[in-house]
Amino acid sequence: MTTPLADKIKAIISVNGPISVTDYFALCLADPEHGYYKTRDPFGRGGDFVTAPEVSQLFGEMIGVFLVEAWRKHLRPSRNLRIAEIGPGRGTMMADILRTVRQLAPELYDAATVHLVETSPALRSIQQTTLASHSEKLAWHESFDTIPPGFLLFVANEFFDAVPIRQFVKTANGFRERLVGVDERENLAFAAGVTGVDPALLPAGHQAAAPGTIAEVAPARMAIMQLLSDRLFDAGGTALIIDYGHLATGLGDTLQAVFKHTFDPPLAHPGEADLTSHVDFQSLAEIARSRSIAVNGLMTQGEFLLKLGLLERAGALGRGKSPKQQAEIQAAVERLAGTAPNQMGELFKVMSVSSPDVQLAQFID
Repeated sequence: MTTPLADKIKAIISVNGPISVTDYFALCLADPEHGYYKTRDPFGRGGDFVTAPEVSQLFGEMIGVFLVEAWRKHLRPSRNLRIAEIGPGRGTMMADILRTVRQLAPELYDAATVHLVETSPALRSIQQTTLASHSEKLAWHESFDTIPPGFLLFVANEFFDAVPIRQFVKTANGFRERLVGVDERENLAFAAGVTGVDPALLPAGHQAAAPGTIAEVAPARMAIMQLLSDRLFDAGGTALIIDYGHLATGLGDTLQAVFKHTFDPPLAHPGEADLTSHVDFQSLAEIARSRSIAVNGLMTQGEFLLKLGLLERAGALGRGKSPKQQAEIQAAVERLAGTAPNQMGELFKVMSVSSPDVQLAQFID
């Protein structure tokens, strides 16, 4: 099956030759005509995947609790307060965050402005509806660097996994950039470039890798982390990053696509499938530390939510509810914080960073 974007990519390749995985990734998600995020609402049960905030209000409430406690640890600044989210989806998590902040710390809610970094017109429209009760506080941005100066409480949930990566493949002549070309059947296919790769770009242990091994690096993610870290250093604040990923840098192919709620070959449905890769949290943490930002927490989502009081909040939410509703809440807790290898609680990792070091690790340990 071909797609309009597949035809466009093949035309580009026919003129310029194979393209990098980075360029393919970016086209699939952000092409102005056919990009996945430019043409649809991918979230919820009608889309291709369900994010944690769509599973239960408990998730966003726990993030709200965390942001309130972080603000308190920062000694309750009261001027130029910014609550921001990058890649806010349908606005569901921010709605739950703001409801919780307003309840627990009304002075923070009253003083803060809310900033959403979103490039999709379709999703902006949905966010406006979801967050209508907070409309006087809201501002939208095309990029992170246009958020006004000031103390920052920042969240990125399932954002970094959608930032394009570079891939390298081990060949008989060493690692080469992994490319996307066209095979003899006129289908998109992976290929290896001909020029060598600076070994400094590759993860430790690459020398002993077997032929066919994939190495991934993410310069765009690193650039965003640098920008975020510099902002925290300059104006103070805390950032929370939640995503698919691994806590230690390694080798392996994590590029994946989801099409109609099912895993799909990454080259099969460009523009119509969500394309992601796993986030290397160790690399993000190293960037933060290199910019004098404290890394206060690095753990699985399950650990994070349970330390914040997920079970206690679920118990309060279920009190007085019907057995069916209580079972639904219990199922949501298990889905969000379960430790089985294929559950969100284990697959997703969480990192909190702050400037100055406000010892948030003590709060969540």
